[in-house]
Amino acid sequence: MNKIVLIILAILLPPVAVFLKSGVGKDLIINIILSCLFFIPGVLHALWLITK
Repeated sequence: MNKIVLIILAILLPPVAVFLKSGVGKDLIINIILSCLFFIPGVLHALWLITK
């Protein structure tokens, strides 16, 4: 998938971007928890996963 689309999704809907990048797994669970607690850490985690 195009990285620019994933980055835009990571900013708007971080768990969706993580799911599209790495599927169902520990990264998705971590991102959902981070996004539920505070939105910004979820965005940062998603951006980190996409750009790594």
